[in-house]
Amino acid sequence: MPSRVWKNKADKTERKEWACKTNIPYKNSEAILKISIHWFRNDLRLTDNPALIQAAEAGIVLPVFIWDAECAAELGPGGASRWWLHHSLVQLNDSLGGALNIYCGNPQDVLATLAKEHAVDQVCWNHSYEPQSPQRDEAVAEEMRSSGRDVQTFNGSLLWDPEEVLKADGTPYKVFTPFYKRGCLNAMPPRKPQKAQRVRYQKASDSLSVDDLGLLPKIAWDAEFSNHWKPGEAGALQALRHFLAEGIGDYKDGRNFPAKKKTSRLSPHLHWGEISVNQVWYAAREFLPSEQVDVFCSELGWREFSACLLFHFPNLPSENLNRQFDAFPWEHNEAWLLAWQKGQTGIPLVDAGMRELWRTGFMHNRVRMVAASFLVKNLLIHWHHGADWFRDTLVDADLANNSASWQWVAGCGADAAPYFRIFNPVTQGKKFDPAGEYIRTNVPELGNLPNKYLFSPWEAPEAVLGEAGVELGKTYPKPIVDLKESRQHALAAYAMLKARDTSSEPC
Repeated sequence: MPSRVWKNKADKTERKEWACKTNIPYKNSEAILKISIHWFRNDLRLTDNPALIQAAEAGIVLPVFIWDAECAAELGPGGASRWWLHHSLVQLNDSLGGALNIYCGNPQDVLATLAKEHAVDQVCWNHSYEPQSPQRDEAVAEEMRSSGRDVQTFNGSLLWDPEEVLKADGTPYKVFTPFYKRGCLNAMPPRKPQKAQRVRYQKASDSLSVDDLGLLPKIAWDAEFSNHWKPGEAGALQALRHFLAEGIGDYKDGRNFPAKKKTSRLSPHLHWGEISVNQVWYAAREFLPSEQVDVFCSELGWREFSACLLFHFPNLPSENLNRQFDAFPWEHNEAWLLAWQKGQTGIPLVDAGMRELWRTGFMHNRVRMVAASFLVKNLLIHWHHGADWFRDTLVDADLANNSASWQWVAGCGADAAPYFRIFNPVTQGKKFDPAGEYIRTNVPELGNLPNKYLFSPWEAPEAVLGEAGVELGKTYPKPIVDLKESRQHALAAYAMLKARDTSSEPC
């Protein structure tokens, strides 16, 4: 469909109707009304979507989502994230009145074909800061510009652009506190959210359906997901409202207790851009300015920090930032890894977290740290294995957050926890799940154990175990490692690493 030109002699009624539908002021309705592609990526929303707003202001919008299966195969979304994406696309298509145009293939080829077939004047998208994106996006932009089309790109996923939050010497931050306090809070405030505009969308005849992408799991391990999550822009706004009403007032302390459910649970919505981080930032700031809000906003700052690390260190998912850890003596024990993945380690808090993950696609952040520490320090299994499992099973799996967080726990990342900081699952359980509610919910076979032994059932007398209906090694596993001995083994391995004549400076 070619660009439409309103001439002075055009029917005034028709021009007024067009202006109403497209939200273009009537006085400008005689201008050329362009056809623009908006390329949806991790911005599956209509509100506060800078690139979509730019496309809408020009006239007709061809909304496009492209599933690049080849690119996704390497570091793309895992099974749980693909489940989320499927349902998010369904919701987005409904919001667009069925006008979402869905394709599978190389974005450069798909967009070039669409631009030619629909006489597109302009292509708009929001930046992705993942490693494969800049080169691909530049190729798309060059293709479009070479054919005489305008290209408009925006930051629609972060509060601050990674290229602008730098130290005085122009290098990226590697420590969170100065990154956030000097680099972010001293910079220009994040842009204010923009309202959705009324848009006239155009549907192409060759669009695929969401089902055609084959994103849903082939086995029904996602059966309970829909009981816990509502993907899509409406679900994101509902989650934000719930958090502001029920969680943020006790966020500083409450976020550490997995049974209290005081975390925002916005992470999968933010990952797919069903709500912008700007919306969340300002909603929190305006709702209840307080220390609680400051702590929550600093957690959004950690999301920014992880994104910046991935942008400046694109090998973050595969290489230790601290190259000293390249020589670390990791163990290769498939049986231990499988026990960890299945929540059958014999360590109740770890097992509770891993079972929550498999059942719901989510794990409380406090428990994530404990489960990750157990894998890389008590079991000495490489953090890559943990990162791969989380990427496949978390609905909020984000390449930057996942990679940076695992390197943080392993001690090899930027601003990482010292390697000798090893979370003790027993003391963590007693402190943050004192009533045992979280463990009993996710490890029901221990439900009748008294609290005294719930966090370490191997210490319970046989009579207590028998009365609770627990038989270690049969109804519940014996610990696959001794916590104290495995801790000492990990510290000894780290001491040997430090003794090597290698650099400890991050690359």
